[in-house]
Amino acid sequence: MKAWMKNQSDAHTTIARRSSRMRLTAMVCALTACLLFHGCNYVVMIGYLIGGPPSIEPEFDAMTKESMTDKDVKVAVVCYAPKEVRFSFEDIHFEVSKFVTFRLDSHKIKTVPPDYVKAWLDQNPDWDRAEEIGAAFKAKYVVYIDLKAFSLYEEGSASLYRGRSEAIVSVWKMDESFEAGEKIFSKEIISKYPLYQPKSAADETLSNFKALYMTRLSEEIGRLFYEHYTGDDMGDAT
Repeated sequence: MKAWMKNQSDAHTTIARRSSRMRLTAMVCALTACLLFHGCNYVVMIGYLIGGPPSIEPEFDAMTKESMTDKDVKVAVVCYAPKEVRFSFEDIHFEVSKFVTFRLDSHKIKTVPPDYVKAWLDQNPDWDRAEEIGAAFKAKYVVYIDLKAFSLYEEGSASLYRGRSEAIVSVWKMDESFEAGEKIFSKEIISKYPLYQPKSAADETLSNFKALYMTRLSEEIGRLFYEHYTGDDMGDAT
C-alpha cells in the first residue's frame, strides 16, 4: 500500500507539471494568433489570460448526468486484451488499467488500487462480468476497457514509432447493494500517437516511447471522465 501511495504521488506530480506546460503552450499560441490576425476579440484574449483555455465537459458526465468526482464514489478499472494482443504485449491489459487508474486518481476520482484488482483477477480467473469486480470492491462504477488492438510501430515500418490502439470503454454502475449492475456508458476509442507524424526509433528507446504512449492513451481514456481543456493535445502532436 505504501508503494501504491508513493507511485500515486509521483504520478500526480508528473501529470500536474505536464498539464501546466500544455495549458501554458495553448495560451501562448492563442495569444500569438490574436496578435497576428486582425479582428481578434480582446475579451477572449483577456479570458485566456485570466482563466486559461476553455474547458470541456467529460462525455460520461454529459451522457449520464452523473460524475465520478462526486463524494463517496469509488471506481474500479479493468482491462481485457485478447490473446493476439497479449502475444506481443503480455501484460498490456494490466498496464493499461494501471495507467488509467493513476490518471483518474490524479484528477480527484477515488479508485481501487490496480494491484488489488490484479490480485482479485488472478484469484478469480473465470470471471466474465464487470459487475463481479464492482461487487468485490464495493465500487460504484467499473470502467471496463476492451482493448481490441495495440501497437507501437508505424504501419509497415520497423524504424518509426507510432502508438496505435482500438478499444471500447464501458462503464457499469452498481446498485446500492453492490450485488448487481448495469452498463450506462460506452465509447469507442481509436488512439494514435504522435498525432501528426511518427517518431524515429533512432531518437528514442522502445521502453521510453511505450511509457510516453501509455501516458497518452490513459489521458484519452481518462478524459471521458474528467474535465479537460481545448489545448491539451498540442503537446502530443509530434
